[in-house]
Amino acid sequence: MPKRRQLRGFDLKQIEGNAQLIGVDEAGRGALAGPVVAGAVLVTKEFLEGRWAVARSGKVNDSKQLTPVQRDEVYAEIEQLAREGQLHATCGEASVAEIEELNILGATKLAMRRALEGIYPPSAFAYRTEPDLFASEAEVRAFQPQVSCRVLIDGLALRSFVYPHTGVVRGDARSLCIAMASIVAKVARDRLMEGLEAKHPGYGFTQHKGYGTDEHRDALLRLGRCPAHRGAFLRKLMRGRVDPSQMSLFETG
Repeated sequence: MPKRRQLRGFDLKQIEGNAQLIGVDEAGRGALAGPVVAGAVLVTKEFLEGRWAVARSGKVNDSKQLTPVQRDEVYAEIEQLAREGQLHATCGEASVAEIEELNILGATKLAMRRALEGIYPPSAFAYRTEPDLFASEAEVRAFQPQVSCRVLIDGLALRSFVYPHTGVVRGDARSLCIAMASIVAKVARDRLMEGLEAKHPGYGFTQHKGYGTDEHRDALLRLGRCPAHRGAFLRKLMRGRVDPSQMSLFETG
């Protein structure tokens, strides 16, 4: 696990010249069922130098490296910090239908955009020329300066993404705000999947959260596809692994 100074230190370098830093990460991109969910966490330099970040940054890591109990604990702390106004945390999701329509990359970008829109609209990052001495009073009142904020997204930079951003490979293990966003996304999605278990019993969504475990595959062969499943993902996974006559199980919900 990265040392405390590495997680905080990375963000402190990235925030230089800006008032705020936003970390973004997703959960559920490789699952066979359920939405893809993105988390976004906004922090300030004051927060990064504060008590919580100093004390907890060595324990906040990529959500996949933490136990469910540890994730829930950190998630609750993030919620409390947000209530206190020390940071801002949001989620966005893209549905199974949107994944089918846009493909998983397009849907992931959509979920990330929705998470970021819960903090700032894309227009907040647009460069604007400050009104000059000859501007009208209305133009002066309407002027909104560009937000002083940098966006960090886990992984490679995204093409044709509406928000200016920096891609950070293995960002959830290098950046505190990305690691926090990872936890927000993972916990939020896990809870959504637990809700799907009640709607579609028998698949074990509470246990595997929609990923392609052996238990999940066995359930698919017994029950076929339900509306929560990603059809394209299932057909790709099962093609060549089951008898062709069984492929109809994965065509419709």
